[in-house]
Amino acid sequence: MSKPGFKDVDFGATPEKQMDTPPDSPEKTTHPKSFPIQRKKPDNICTSHAVHSRQDNLGEGHKRNVSWAGLGHDLSIPISPTSHNTIEVPALRSPDADSTQFFHHLSGSPSLRERRVSRNSFGASLPIPKSKRQSRLSSVTYPAEVREALIKDGKLGGAVQPSRNILTSQVQDVLAHKVAAAKNMAFVFDIDGVLVHGDRLIPQAKRTLEMLNGDNELGIKIPHIFLTNGSGKPEKARTEQLSRILQNPISTEQFIQSHTPMRALAEYYHTVLVVGGEGYRCREVAEEYGFKDIIVPNDIVAWDPSIAPYRVFTDAERASSRPRDFSRVNIDAILVFSDSRDYATDMQIIVDLLRSEKGRLGTLAKDPVSQRIPIYFSQGDLLCPTEHPFPRMSQGAFRIGLEAMYKALTGVELERVVYGKPELATYKYADEVIASWMDVLHGEERVPQNVYMIGDNPASDIVGGNMYGWNTCLVRTGVFQGGDNDDENPASFGVFDNVWEAVTAACRKELGDDFGFKWDERVVNPVMHDMHAASAIEV
Repeated sequence: MSKPGFKDVDFGATPEKQMDTPPDSPEKTTHPKSFPIQRKKPDNICTSHAVHSRQDNLGEGHKRNVSWAGLGHDLSIPISPTSHNTIEVPALRSPDADSTQFFHHLSGSPSLRERRVSRNSFGASLPIPKSKRQSRLSSVTYPAEVREALIKDGKLGGAVQPSRNILTSQVQDVLAHKVAAAKNMAFVFDIDGVLVHGDRLIPQAKRTLEMLNGDNELGIKIPHIFLTNGSGKPEKARTEQLSRILQNPISTEQFIQSHTPMRALAEYYHTVLVVGGEGYRCREVAEEYGFKDIIVPNDIVAWDPSIAPYRVFTDAERASSRPRDFSRVNIDAILVFSDSRDYATDMQIIVDLLRSEKGRLGTLAKDPVSQRIPIYFSQGDLLCPTEHPFPRMSQGAFRIGLEAMYKALTGVELERVVYGKPELATYKYADEVIASWMDVLHGEERVPQNVYMIGDNPASDIVGGNMYGWNTCLVRTGVFQGGDNDDENPASFGVFDNVWEAVTAACRKELGDDFGFKWDERVVNPVMHDMHAASAIEV
């Protein structure tokens, strides 16, 4: 199957405006959101060309004022050759590895830098699903204890629900201008460090989601989705877990993990190595995404334990693995879906494959570039907030170590593709999810004009939201622990102590300072007025 590749682009122009970009961006420049998406020309060219610098090709966005540069208007964004369910979005990051800036003694000579680009990697574009979410089998997730609590509070089912609907309809008719404003805004939440720390709830998160789910003066659901660089579980399992922690229902239709858009890669690769996560959960994720032949590191260790000489392989692991003769198997691509749980084993197997002849273990390629298979990472965060007092190393740390090891062994930089925030592809996909969720809530399939990104990581949440034209809010409950704002990637809307402060500030801006953040049935229900009056007389 043919795979998209690079096309020659002129990258000479000086950007009109400087903007801070992620640490692994090759330079600091604006990035236009207005770019053409073209169908692949009917040819068989899969050759890629080295990209050296960027051209500012500003265009007027159809919804936002911020634009993206670095995407020449003639850059081909081909469609998957087998279906119409995938588009490819230009990559924000350079495909070149980051190891040089962290390991200066490994820097390559100019002659080696000319040979970085692999024929088998996308590099210039990231495929994402084109249509709506691939599955609507799981709608809103209501764990039993959450559902019972919602029914008890009159927010789901039960006899009191019709009365509530009538009352909210009456209120919304009177305050139609506020209803229109509420439907014209949306929130995009990072999760770790904003709503939770690991499995522990950040206190303000529960009340924030209750208010957005209708516990406000309008009784209206204000659109919001969840956009996380977290990964490693099927979406349904993760939303069920979050629903319990946050004590609010979360739908798979409003939820994006770092590897969610990577389901599009199933149209390009048949046999893949999937790395990361607990146990075999990432294999389950890949199966749900439609990948046909999925290999995990344990399968390879079970086939040949000598490939990881320091690994203690248990009988239980061996029994649950799927070994075969991998010296006869060509692996098409490497997909790092989540954080590695065994750096030594995973890094050894990945390096072996990257140095092999077209993904066949037990071989060593004569040219480490032309025969190298592509490798994809679901996100690039160096650190991640957890229950520990200080942020822990994340998938970005594993990637940097792998890049340094590969360069030390081959003398060339590793070309790779990184999904997740702050990649343009992730935000394009988020737009589709917001529009789909708006359709579910209000019957209007569109993206509201005023979108607010709430995050704790300036290098991913904030820089990505800024470049995509969203209003960005930085909270102090996660990675960012600074003062007034981040120096490198400042939040456009401001810095707040917690998620409640950020959301209520945005609501006051869009809905007015007098907007009420609590539904009070006594204000609009005449029966409640009569009961209140009777109680007062009796007293």
